[in-house]
Amino acid sequence: MRKLIIPLLSAFFLLTYLLSACDSMDDHYSINPNLRLSFSQDTLSFDTVFTTIGSATRQVMIYNPHSEPLNIETILLASGGATGFRINVDGRKGDLFNNIGIQAKDSMYVFVEVTVDPNEADQPLLLEDSVVFSVNGIRQSVVLEAYGQDVNLYKGGVTITKDTTLRAERPFLIYDSLVVAEGAKLTIDKGTCLYMHHKANVVVYGTLETRGTQEAPVLFRGDRLDFILNDILPYDRTPGQWGGIFFKAESFDNRMEHTIVRNGSTGLTFLTSTPEQTKLTLTNSQITNVKDNLFTAINCRIDVANSELTNAGGAVTALIGGEYTFTHCTLSNHITLVKNDSIRCLALSNKYSDKQLYPLKASFVNSIIEGGREENILLSAQEGTGFNYRFDHCVIRSKKEIEKNEHFINSFIVNRTPLFYKMGGEDNKYYFDYRLAADTVVGVGKADPAISQKYPIDRLGVDRLTSPTGPTIGAYEFVPLEEDEE
Repeated sequence: MRKLIIPLLSAFFLLTYLLSACDSMDDHYSINPNLRLSFSQDTLSFDTVFTTIGSATRQVMIYNPHSEPLNIETILLASGGATGFRINVDGRKGDLFNNIGIQAKDSMYVFVEVTVDPNEADQPLLLEDSVVFSVNGIRQSVVLEAYGQDVNLYKGGVTITKDTTLRAERPFLIYDSLVVAEGAKLTIDKGTCLYMHHKANVVVYGTLETRGTQEAPVLFRGDRLDFILNDILPYDRTPGQWGGIFFKAESFDNRMEHTIVRNGSTGLTFLTSTPEQTKLTLTNSQITNVKDNLFTAINCRIDVANSELTNAGGAVTALIGGEYTFTHCTLSNHITLVKNDSIRCLALSNKYSDKQLYPLKASFVNSIIEGGREENILLSAQEGTGFNYRFDHCVIRSKKEIEKNEHFINSFIVNRTPLFYKMGGEDNKYYFDYRLAADTVVGVGKADPAISQKYPIDRLGVDRLTSPTGPTIGAYEFVPLEEDEE
């Protein structure tokens, strides 16, 4: 019996000590109603949240700036969780927390998420709530706000098996892959936005037609709407956010007008085909900022005009065999977020493998081909089949010397970067504007006027034929800065 009593008495005294210590700690909480909490922000705003898809987690820092500890009597969601917001305090989830101590000169996190219920509306719906903190009878709050957007959700892999049109009433959120079956045509109407989830692809066996306009382009982009680096680097300027658009061998007569494709692992990829039929006509479009090759084609016929193809972790444009024309295009590579020895602007070849050669015929007219690398253009010709290319009225930048010959007609080869309006800068290192900045820049007023007559309006709607400097080489007509500011 004595052996049992001694451990019980020891446990009793230990428990009494711990309880008294807790009471002592409680006694030390300040009861001064003038002592308030501080917060890292008064309002926590979420970027647009797709309905039924949870947001990324964000946080608010709570500070006790005083020399005495405080007891937060309650932390609660004002709505009780009815708005879809959720909070996590000290590792616990819920919508009400009681008696949370915060020591003097200390801080703690409150984590916040939100899931929005469908609202059957095409336009985003504003959701508001608040986290309320009570200390010594004084209430303080942090406002929560988010826009919920209904989307057309394509999940689990969706195959288009008959002629279909996607319209712009509300965005499309694509998980996995969107496949256009052979014999089917997918038309995407002006202003339609396709948000692509991580690794999602568009795969075309049939035909794809995008009908964007200057005012309402078709947009393919990643589905992350928040920032990697707060207020500096959004996911929407980060390559590798989704897969890419792939055109299979049997896909022909594709058309893309006023279309923007950005921030995938790849851009447009055309698998081995035949140049006997047009694979794609691409006009007034922007394909930009990808992790690997941006525009890759093997033995295809493709026409590109008035378009910007820029920034790739591999080649901006890689053409192996086939027939291609690029007119009034800007091909440039100044990617900053990918480091790769194969980064370049243009690669031309007639060799697909040791056993397979395809004749190449590529024409670049009134176009800019340049980048920040030592070798921006790679020409790889294999004897035994055709390798024909032409640069006519082009601006070509290469640090490595290029010998002008019959392939270069009225073209300008320079070893410096053409001046653009913006190539990043300290305030915004990941934004690129590929319009020429001054009338002294090589290429301004130097385009072949006869060709410009066929493409009188540039990608942004500027009239080349009425320009005071004459038609400019590239996808963008030069506009004096003072006019642009007005």
